[in-house]
Formats: sequence, structure tokens, C-alpha cells
Amino acid sequence: MNKQASLGTAVITGASTGIGASYADRLAARGYDLILVARRGDVLKQVADGLSQRHGINARSIAADLTSAQDVARLEQLLREDSSITLLVNNAGTATLYPLVQADADALQREIALNITAPTRLTKAALPGLISRGKGGVINIASVTSQMIQPGNSVYGGTKAYLLHFSQVLAQEVAGTGVQVQVVLPGATRTEIWGKASATKLEDLPPEIVMETDDMVDASLAGYDQGELVTIPSMPDIADWQRLVDARTALGPNLSRSKPAARYGIGASAR
Repeated sequence: MNKQASLGTAVITGASTGIGASYADRLAARGYDLILVARRGDVLKQVADGLSQRHGINARSIAADLTSAQDVARLEQLLREDSSITLLVNNAGTATLYPLVQADADALQREIALNITAPTRLTKAALPGLISRGKGGVINIASVTSQMIQPGNSVYGGTKAYLLHFSQVLAQEVAGTGVQVQVVLPGATRTEIWGKASATKLEDLPPEIVMETDDMVDASLAGYDQGELVTIPSMPDIADWQRLVDARTALGPNLSRSKPAARYGIGASAR
């Protein structure tokens, strides 16, 4: 069987190092052809050439800055026109883990563009083709910071919470089309982001909370194979997450009513 013909092409953003490079290696080993996207074209080409030689697949590299509208548009066109594409991995991202008052506004704007705008537009471009072919998937790399309400995490955690919500809704919208959606919530992972994103250094973290990149990606792909919508690689019992989902669902009947809640004292008797 021709594995490449059956699996098609995976597009991976942020693929030159870290999580993206690990996805590239694992998907190439499965038999996917690859389109790798990152800013550093020289490094990216080396990664692509190495994967082609090692796994016998076709790996292309595209140097692109996904905070640039022009570069995003270029990739959108590819996603719309290349009928071999069966998987999109929205991995590229950046973090600014400082209190808002200390953060650089332009850096935050770039973070929002990379973490929210780019994956939204790329997914929108890829979906019609995936749906028409009745197969394939979208994997969005979010973060456990989407669940952490703490100082320094207002924008980064917010962008990752967006990706979580976006993915959960998207999964409902494509149900029955043959297209799979997964959102991954990694914890602390050994990547280059540490030291750039905040004052916290990777070596300052307790070693028992830091996962190796390959382990994180292997667990995430195992979750994808099992059909998980939300994959939290470090969570021993997924029932813990389900309790959170159930609690949110239970809020539903009281989220929108015609009158204010009685505890506010607003009503005919209070006027």
C-alpha cells in the first residue's frame, strides 16, 4: 500500500523546532508528506530535507511569518488549492508571560495575530477542501494556561482559551463530515519558549512538571488516534476534565434569563 497516497499531506506551522519539529518527525514516520512552515527558512529547509531522507516522504518548506497578513494570505491560498492536504497542525505560537502593565503592546498584538488570527484564518482556508474530500483533520495546540487564572497570563492564557473554545465549537460544526478536530493542552514542555516568554527559566521549574517534547507529541497523537477532542497529555484521569465540562453544561439554564437574579434586588418590589 502507498502510505503517502492514503495519508496525504500534513501542514505544520512553527515546524522548525520544538513541538512542531516533533510533529513533523512523527507524522513523516507515519507516512504523511509534509509542508513545514516557520520564519527561519534555512533551519526549516534542513528539517525538511532530513525528514525526506530519513522517512522517504516529500517534505516542503515555506518560510513565512504568520504575524504578517501577506504571509498568512499566501498560506491560505495553498490550503485552498492543494487537494493533497489532509491535516493541518496549528502549532506556531508565542507567549508574553508578564503582567499587562509591564508588557509591550506591540508584542501583545503580534501574539494575538500569531496565536489567534493565523490559526483561525488557516483553518477557515483548509476546511472546505477537507470537508469536500470527507476526511482529514485539524489539530490546534493550545495550553493548560487556558485554565490558569493568574497574574502574567492575561493575554497568552486568553489566546489559548480562544483556541480551546474555537476547537470545541468547530468540532460540532464539522460533525458528520469525516473531518476530525483535536485541541491539545500541553503543560510545561521543554521548548525554546522558556526564557523568551517570561522571567521564568525552564531550569527553575520542578523537573516533575516538565514534559519532553517527543513525549508530549506522542501522547497527543495517541489522543488523536483515539478520537479525543480535548487532549491533555499529562492528565492521568480524563474524568477530571469531564467534570469541568459537566459543570459548565450545568450552568446553561441560568446563563440567560428575562429578569435579573434575585440577589441583585432589582425588580418591581425594589423600585
